[in-house]
Amino acid sequence: MKRTDFLLAALGVVIIFLLAFPPTQRAFFGFTDRYYLLGGFIKFFLFATFGDLISRRIRDGDWRVPGLFFKALVWGILGIFIVIAFRIFTTGVDGLQETGVLPGAGVTFLFAFFTSFFMNLFFAPAMMLVHRVSDQFIDMRVKKTGKSLKEAVISIDYPAFVGMLAKTIPLFWIPAHTITFLLEERYRAFFASLLGVMLGLLLNLFKKNA
Repeated sequence: MKRTDFLLAALGVVIIFLLAFPPTQRAFFGFTDRYYLLGGFIKFFLFATFGDLISRRIRDGDWRVPGLFFKALVWGILGIFIVIAFRIFTTGVDGLQETGVLPGAGVTFLFAFFTSFFMNLFFAPAMMLVHRVSDQFIDMRVKKTGKSLKEAVISIDYPAFVGMLAKTIPLFWIPAHTITFLLEERYRAFFASLLGVMLGLLLNLFKKNA
């Protein structure tokens, strides 16, 4: 293991300790509950970015992520839209169940499953594509291989991207986010941001094969 591995592992342990220690846990989640959108930004800026670092280490054996700060900003902005999507889809599924359009009103598992199913069907593909294009755009600017957003959009291997979605949404994302929506509301965005480790790995593997 490299020295950087130990340092980042130690940082991860510290973060886990702070989130598990009741006073700091209450302070963190109390703040993110009160400032819901800002909380979404912070959770994804920090934890999903950490996922990018881990996926980079797994894929390339290196922690260096080109344009890391800008990619973290993108994660933070996506985090705002993700927590908004959480509210939209949880409210929508709850309403559909209460009116009998969907079965299982009052059944926690069915509520979580339907919310995950519809969110991953309608929202996740667009979110992943935005992330993929922005990631490509930042890489091109850092490596000076392109300057325009149009170049980044054109450079994506869309058949491979769609193939990745077709495999991962039913086999991973719907089950994973079913777990997300079984959690208390205050922990959902945090858990989803941790799933950014897997999203970063999947998108980086796709990019490597593209």
